Amino acid sequence: MRVSGQTMWQQHLAKLRLYQRQCALTSKAVRVHQLHSTSTGFTDRCYDDLYPGHIHTTPIQKALLAVGSGVAALQNPYRHDMVAVLGETTGHLALLNLRDRMRNDPEGYTVLTERPRIRLSTLDLSKMASLPDGSFGREYLRFLEDNHVTPDSRADVKFVDNEELAYIMQRYREVHDLLHTLLGMPTNMLGEVAVKWFEAAQTGLPMCALGAVLGPLRLNARRLQSLFTSLGPWALQNGRRSRCILSIFYERRWEQSVEDLRQELNIEPPPITLSATNKKSTKKYE
Repeated sequence: MRVSGQTMWQQHLAKLRLYQRQCALTSKAVRVHQLHSTSTGFTDRCYDDLYPGHIHTTPIQKALLAVGSGVAALQNPYRHDMVAVLGETTGHLALLNLRDRMRNDPEGYTVLTERPRIRLSTLDLSKMASLPDGSFGREYLRFLEDNHVTPDSRADVKFVDNEELAYIMQRYREVHDLLHTLLGMPTNMLGEVAVKWFEAAQTGLPMCALGAVLGPLRLNARRLQSLFTSLGPWALQNGRRSRCILSIFYERRWEQSVEDLRQELNIEPPPITLSATNKKSTKKYE
């Protein structure tokens, strides 16, 4: 009997969850033991608590997760949970590069040190609503309202085996909608593909590159023409030359105008204007 790739993926994920529960139970037992023992020789990586929700995986397990999530994402591009797993299991080298860029930027270093999070609980929506039109905070809030999205729908990182790199991946996910605001792109398919082209050039994450390659397959002829003749070249050029988008402490930039922030980051305004989708979005887990 032939087992589908998606079924194999589900079985493997179930095994990983069982493995995580076993690690958690064993970790509790170890901590109880350490209360009654001075021994420090225990170093099994199964018991590492790198960050809440972390699931330690071996290189082989990561490869299986990457293949399984990639197949599932190809079969259904709206499986944003699978896209998230793909990003975490294939993005190690890109995350190292992003970390170095942030460390070498004074503001980026501050972000790494203070670890801000973009959640509804950390946003002062009333203050943002009172900001003038054209300010970054007001336009970001308008983006959330027009596209029916929320920053709280971001999946938590699980499979990155380094606490600092895990935060960088989480930060990338949480600034995704801020990037939509900066680039002036809605959450329809053309807008998402344009943002993915920018992110691929900017971050080097394989997940972004895959989205940039496969995304155009879902566009009609008219939108393909817009992508290849204007939005695509603009996104790639600006993604390559702009300042690292993760090195900005956006929470301290709400009052700054979008125009000034674009100039600071070396991002040109979009060549064409896209309207927001009227359909309620089902995203977000990038």
